[in-house]
Amino acid sequence: MRTLILAAAVALASPAFAQTPPAEPTSATRAMAAGYKALMVCGALKNAEAAGGSRTVESVEANELVGVYPEIDALVREMPVEVLPARVAVAWDETMPPRSAVWRRGRGCTIMPVGWRGEQIALLPSASRPNDPMPTGRSADPAALEAVLTRALDDGYGEGANTTAVVILQDGKLVGEVYAPGFGVDTPQRTWSVAKSLAGTVIGAAVHRGEVDVNAPAAIADWSRPGDPRAAITLDQLMRMASGLTSDTAGNRTDALYFGGVGVDEQATTWPLIAPPGMRYRYANNDTLLAVLSIAETFDEHPPAELFETLGMHDTVAETDWRGNYVLSSQVWSTARDLARFGQLYVDDGVVDGERILPAGWRDYVSRPSGPQPRGEQGYGATFWLFDKSEGIPTDAISANGNRGQYVVIVPSRNIVIVRRGEDPAGGRFDHIAFTRDVLAALD
Repeated sequence: MRTLILAAAVALASPAFAQTPPAEPTSATRAMAAGYKALMVCGALKNAEAAGGSRTVESVEANELVGVYPEIDALVREMPVEVLPARVAVAWDETMPPRSAVWRRGRGCTIMPVGWRGEQIALLPSASRPNDPMPTGRSADPAALEAVLTRALDDGYGEGANTTAVVILQDGKLVGEVYAPGFGVDTPQRTWSVAKSLAGTVIGAAVHRGEVDVNAPAAIADWSRPGDPRAAITLDQLMRMASGLTSDTAGNRTDALYFGGVGVDEQATTWPLIAPPGMRYRYANNDTLLAVLSIAETFDEHPPAELFETLGMHDTVAETDWRGNYVLSSQVWSTARDLARFGQLYVDDGVVDGERILPAGWRDYVSRPSGPQPRGEQGYGATFWLFDKSEGIPTDAISANGNRGQYVVIVPSRNIVIVRRGEDPAGGRFDHIAFTRDVLAALD
């Protein structure tokens, strides 16, 4: 290690290294940075306002826009942002129009394509309603639980972590809740990949209605030509990250789609096979995007908002690309309490107020580690992570995990839901497994 450090120091001190100027960001990088900032500021401010709360640009810059992807981090901080009544704009090039994220009530924010000049976007009528009350309870040892929550807010579960909210349900009742300054019960945050588990739940509701078969080939029009081997990929394989499709990076970063204004149906359908379907695990945004795209015909009568309303998740918004495709791999904004209601659906085995929303056995299905598995601390089911490797945590526990420290932990055998929201910068990591273990111990 000392040798490596010394070698690095020599390299940094060498004239050749010192004379190499940092590479100027390309126009494409600048456009992506501007799109990232426009969409994040729009989502944070406009969705909070719709939920009855408020955020400021300064708050977003201090939380959501800290420690983002290294290649755009500095650009995101310096680019000016303009907040307008129905959109947020970020200038990035003197010869091009600013990158814009357009807000529509009930649909959240949509990043428009590079070069979009502000053509009229139809605004939807108001669809907001007050939140349902959340019943409260009391833990067996409130002091022990409070100590765990305080430690979470004080970065006790990871240096550099930034916890913004924690909500804990036991037996369907709120027994623990804390928020960082500037965040509260009416503050939606981007779910990032927690949305993948929401997508799996939207699919489950369609299965219960008899509209979808997870074992059938995914209905992707671009794969329907004779001879296309991707036509054999099933919806189940997409939900389990086992499509066999090419992905260029771990996680298959879809920046052009998330922040560049490219449509889901333009990009996600184009990747070729690199392995037989069902034989290789590869965590990829595209697999979830394709799974949702394959059931898009059901959304005319049963959009994701319908499920959220049924669950009482009135401050949760599933956003789309500018072509109208849902980005349910990442682009959902939700409050901590709404995500707790989502987790409670699985504690209650898919039943809400006596009405079955998910098929009988769906919880077992998403918890089943069939097929290839990831390396690491958690296994993977169908759009949910598993605790099948974690000592001190019941083996039936599952979780929805997202970038920057979003976690919804569901422990059916203990009737417990644990939600942790965060804005962990790059390099900061919240230890959600240790946190879950400590919460369960405090509630024992």
